[in-house]
Amino acid sequence: MRKTTVLAVAGVLTGTALTGCGGATPAPAPPPPPAASASPTPKKPPTMAPGPAGRTPVFERRTAGGGRGAGGGPAEKVVALTFDADMTADQGPRAASGERFDNPELVALLRRLKVPSTVFMTGRWAEEYPAQAKAVGTDPLFEVANHSYSHHAFSSPCYGLPVVGKNAMTRDVERAFTAFRKAGVRNVVPYFRFPGGCYDDTALRALAPANVTAVQWDVVSGDAFATDPDAVAEQVLDGVRPGSLVVMHCTRSAAPATEAAVRRIVPELRERGYRFVKVSELMEDSA
Repeated sequence: MRKTTVLAVAGVLTGTALTGCGGATPAPAPPPPPAASASPTPKKPPTMAPGPAGRTPVFERRTAGGGRGAGGGPAEKVVALTFDADMTADQGPRAASGERFDNPELVALLRRLKVPSTVFMTGRWAEEYPAQAKAVGTDPLFEVANHSYSHHAFSSPCYGLPVVGKNAMTRDVERAFTAFRKAGVRNVVPYFRFPGGCYDDTALRALAPANVTAVQWDVVSGDAFATDPDAVAEQVLDGVRPGSLVVMHCTRSAAPATEAAVRRIVPELRERGYRFVKVSELMEDSA
C-alpha cells in the first residue's frame, strides 16, 4: 500500500519595556505570540501496489483482518457506499431530449444524512452536468473516482456496451480525469471502476500506465433499473458485512429507486452499529 504544504509564518511582535519613575524595575517584555502552525499536508489517497507484471491492482472490500484492534478483536463495522454516475459518450441526444442521468435528490439526501461517499463519475457525465460535478467534487463529504470517459466496456461481452480498444483504454481514463479538472472537481482519487464491472487480464495490463487502483465491490445493490426501493434496500442490508463495499447508482433514468432505498439503508445500518466511510478510508485500513 502507498499512502502539497503552504507554510504560514507569523511575524514575531517585540515589545520595548518601559521604565517607570524612581528607577523601578523594568517590566518584562511580553512573550511573542506563537507562530501560526503550518497547514496540514493533504493526505495522499491510498492505493494498492501493482499486481504481477505491473497489472492494475483490483480492490473489492476490506480484507477480513482490516481494522482489527491491537488485541485482535472483531473487524470494525464500516461500510463504503459507492455511486456510479453513468453516462455513455453517445447519450447526449437523450439528455438533450430530457432524459436525466443525474440524481441531485440523492446527493442532497446523502448530505442531509451526512454519509461520506465515493462517486465513480464518467467524464461524459461531468461534461453534461459540470455544475453538479463541481459541487460534488468540492464537497469534503465526497470523493470522485474515475468511471471512464465513455462508459464503454473494457472487455467483452459486457451488457451490450460498445467496447474500448486496448490501445485506447488509458487514453479514455485520462480523458475522464481531464473532464473532471475542466468542471472544477477537486476531490479526485486515483481509483477506477470498470464500466459494468467487466474486465480481464488484457484490460488490467492495458491500464497499467494510468496508475490507478481498480475498485469493484462485494455487495451488489441491484438498483440498476429497479423500481422497488425496498427490494434494493433488503439486498444491501442482507449483503453488508464489516468492510463491505456497495455498488449503487446516482442516475435517475437508470436507477429510479436508489434515493428511496438509501433512506432506509442508512438508518438501518447505523442501528446495527455501522459507520459509513469513503473507499479511500476503507482501502487505507485494509490489511
